[in-house]
Parts: sequence; structure tokens; C-alpha cells
Amino acid sequence: MPLWRLFYHIVWGTKNREEFISPAWESDLYGYLWGKATALECIPHAIGGMPDHIHVVISILPKLSVAKTIGHLKGASSHHINQNYMNGPFAWQAEYGVFSFSEKALPKIVAYVNNQKKHHAENTLNIKMEEIN
Repeated sequence: MPLWRLFYHIVWGTKNREEFISPAWESDLYGYLWGKATALECIPHAIGGMPDHIHVVISILPKLSVAKTIGHLKGASSHHINQNYMNGPFAWQAEYGVFSFSEKALPKIVAYVNNQKKHHAENTLNIKMEEIN
């Protein structure tokens, strides 16, 4: 296997930025996404978010398309949410933001994603890390 170090911060929102992600099942959603990423042979580093958007910090194998990997994560998770938590149709917005970064920045970005609720509550957001489109 070739040596590779690829790090991405991905953010996407719910359709129309509706606050659909419930605190009652968000940890299950994050665990589901972690498992899906692992099944795709990716390395998840952090998953977090708010009721209307989600952040994923992930390493994606060079053999995988970043866009297709994001599509798989969004598609599988929306199906999971619809099957388990929603009475009506749930969907993610079509757009997403994806940013590459260095291994040196990994701890800082993981901490940012793991502390999403604190950053939103204290208005200490890094706007560049919150961009979706």
C-alpha cells in the first residue's frame, strides 16, 4: 500500500437548514457516519455538528473520489435517519464544503469539530470552517 496522508474537513447542512438533527439521536447519527466511513476504508477523526449541519474530519484513501465518498456518507446517513427517526422525509442539502489541511493542523480541527456546540453558544466560530457553499 502506498504511503499517504490526506486530511479533509467536510461540512454539510440539512435541506433548507432546518433544525432536524435531534439531540436525542445525534450521537447515533455520528456513530453511524463513523461506521460508514470506516466501511469505505476511510479514517474518521471527528464528527460533530448542530441541529442544522454536520462536520466530518476524515482521511480519504487516494483511490477514492472525495465527492463520491461525501455522497456515500450523505446518502447512507439520510437513509438511516429516515428509517429510524423521522416521520417525514429527511434530506441533506445538495451543497457541501470540503477543505484539505495538513497533518499538523489535525488536532486543532478535531478540537474545533468536537466543540461545535460550545463554539456556536459562545459565538467563537471559525467562519471558514462553517462554510458550506
